[in-house]
Amino acid sequence: MAPSTEQAPCGRPRFETYLFFFTTFFLILLFVHAPFLSMPFFWDEAGQFIPASLDLYREGAWIPFSTMPNVHPPGLMAVLAAVWSLAGYSITATRITMLVIAAAAVLVSFLLAIRLSRGLDGTPAFTAVWFLLASPLFYTQSMMAQLDMPAMLFTGLALLFFLHDRLRLAAFACTLLVLTKETGVVTPLVLGAWLMREGRRRAAALFLAPLLVLAAWLSVLAFATGNVLGNQDFERYNLVYPLHPVRVSLALLRRFHYLFLGEFRWIGWVAVAWAWKRTNIFRTRAWRVAAAVACVHVLFVTVLGGAVLERYLLPALPVCYAAMAAAGAAVSPRWRIAGQVALVLCLIAATFWTSPVWPGPHENNLAMTRLIDVHRQTAAFLEMHLRPGARVATAWPLSDALRRPELGYVSRPLDIVALEDFEPDSIKSLRGKPVDAFVLFSLRREPRWSLVPDALTRHVLRIYYGFEGPLDAEETARILTLERAASWSHGGEWTEVLLSRNNHANRSITFEAQKP
Repeated sequence: MAPSTEQAPCGRPRFETYLFFFTTFFLILLFVHAPFLSMPFFWDEAGQFIPASLDLYREGAWIPFSTMPNVHPPGLMAVLAAVWSLAGYSITATRITMLVIAAAAVLVSFLLAIRLSRGLDGTPAFTAVWFLLASPLFYTQSMMAQLDMPAMLFTGLALLFFLHDRLRLAAFACTLLVLTKETGVVTPLVLGAWLMREGRRRAAALFLAPLLVLAAWLSVLAFATGNVLGNQDFERYNLVYPLHPVRVSLALLRRFHYLFLGEFRWIGWVAVAWAWKRTNIFRTRAWRVAAAVACVHVLFVTVLGGAVLERYLLPALPVCYAAMAAAGAAVSPRWRIAGQVALVLCLIAATFWTSPVWPGPHENNLAMTRLIDVHRQTAAFLEMHLRPGARVATAWPLSDALRRPELGYVSRPLDIVALEDFEPDSIKSLRGKPVDAFVLFSLRREPRWSLVPDALTRHVLRIYYGFEGPLDAEETARILTLERAASWSHGGEWTEVLLSRNNHANRSITFEAQKP
């Protein structure tokens, strides 16, 4: 199905048609994200991408100095710096910029679904868009200043141009992709290899350009930092640490669960299996190329990368949802509508509901906003009641939030002692040191109940990932001779503040909020 019946003389939809759909998608995204446009920065946007963007905006530094430099190219940071140069630095301007990128990604996903579902009954391209918009991962990442949404945009754009045989534009999109995120290099590799397989060697050579551009960036990074990936810890964590057989196996299992079972996506894959068995829908060149790009991308970000974050899968989601939507053409209208409505409703429900299989990052759904809410309340309490110069110990990402006012939590930087985690060794390292306040918070998005026994989860985390588990507030207070003073909780996310006896101006201000 084409976006519009009104077409230009060349047979392609008019520019106005694309603009209409882009504007529609942007307004939808703006409306559903309106409550969070001024939401403080969180997770890697607070720890890496916003500081790196500010270094470029304020000092013209392409390689960050206020945060640890790493392999990530400066594409998104350059975009944010350019926006701030025009509109001024603000959280709202940043969030709206990311929504513009997300709207463009939805438009490209829509056009890609049109190309893949050409000639099929119903409106599969529109259905694919609804699946994408309802996806909790897409919802949260579309407003976050991180690399995976622009990577999704340029991956989809490269694939779309490739399927229309506009190879120079596809290679250019791949170049923008590798300037946005280094893992995007798999897309030009797959597309170039596909052309080589078809005997189109001259065309395949176009896809060397993105590789050369990425190599140039890595050379600059190596010259400036002495390490081709920016720092040795990043290199070890992302190239060596993940390759343990057990960690690789668990990462593959986690990817399989998320893509094929999690958030009730199995409903869509049942339809795909049905269509695969009974039709030739997925046996075209277009589907084979799209599947190759998606599968290689998923495998690459699974085998490499210490943090098995679901947001790395964003570039593959448009192909997955397009397949689920296209599969509806193989079933009766009644079953098609029932299955598609059920999947949309389940995806929306997953925006609020935590998977009962294993813990995950808060940024996968609205757990992120709940944790930000309790962090913001905690930061306001500390800023208001601690005496000047008081030292606060806590772990990342709250440690960065409390010392960088531009992240949206405090109006002045607090004196922070940053910990890696809340495990016994980290907390005991503070014993005897001058700490006036300690803040504990929920580090992972814990399910209220789990299909996996908690003892098994803790055993695996301890043996293969080195996680002993955090100490509770009572034990931490005993070790550091602090007093439990205040706590907040919201939807299962919590913070708790421990204070020394003389760490705030007015001793009577301490209070108890709802305990976690």
